[in-house]
Amino acid sequence: MRSVIVLVTVCLFLAVFGPMLAPHDPTNINIPNRLSPPRGEWLLGTDALGRDILSRLLHGARWSLGLAFVVSLLGLIIGTTVGLIAAQGGRLADWIAMRATDTFLAFPELVAAVVIAGVLGASTASLIFALTVTGWMRYARVARGIGLSGSNRGYVIQARLAGMSPLAIARWHFLPSLLPSLTVVWTGMLARAILGISTLGFLGFGVQPPMPEWGTMLLDARIHMRSTPLQMIWPGLCVVISVLAINLAGDALRDALAEQGAKT
Repeated sequence: MRSVIVLVTVCLFLAVFGPMLAPHDPTNINIPNRLSPPRGEWLLGTDALGRDILSRLLHGARWSLGLAFVVSLLGLIIGTTVGLIAAQGGRLADWIAMRATDTFLAFPELVAAVVIAGVLGASTASLIFALTVTGWMRYARVARGIGLSGSNRGYVIQARLAGMSPLAIARWHFLPSLLPSLTVVWTGMLARAILGISTLGFLGFGVQPPMPEWGTMLLDARIHMRSTPLQMIWPGLCVVISVLAINLAGDALRDALAEQGAKT
């Protein structure tokens, strides 16, 4: 558990303060120093344009992790809203919301995101939109399930009889019970968002050059994969470690909530 906390803390620290720790300008081109191995002031070497890889990784953390946080948070808000509307809006609202959810779930998330980003064009806004549109459905299902299970409880029925609006009921009675389960789902979706951002960046639909992002760095390094494989190894390790840390944190949180529920 402590190792998980350390890994997650490091990821969060890099996402916030990474650019401040960068020893060089990540966009500074130095052709005479291109493809240098790790040495001296270039701790992780340089890329094909002579840019410092360590600096680009630190700056890329803010893009990869920061955008993943934004995407997963937007998905959480949209999915929770749709799920609560389905649970409390009556049969027609439930049918419409769930059919929309099933329709989005019918398509592979990453494939749909690539198609949407390709249609809208390569940009950061398109990246966020594509991953948000394809990532809210699991929140909606969890929110709907918990909302339906709590609809027949005594305090909810009394709130309705007292004239409390559905919005107020959702705010005061459903959200507190939703937060633990949605937090666990959110950690998994945050890890999926990091993978999605890196994948779209590798395909050329993500953050555009010269700004560094881990997926874009993998795209730039693929040509030199055999001659200087470290160019691909460093950003690949960053993606793997970040996703692993967040998934482990989600598992630990789920186990902790299960233990707490068993005690109560």
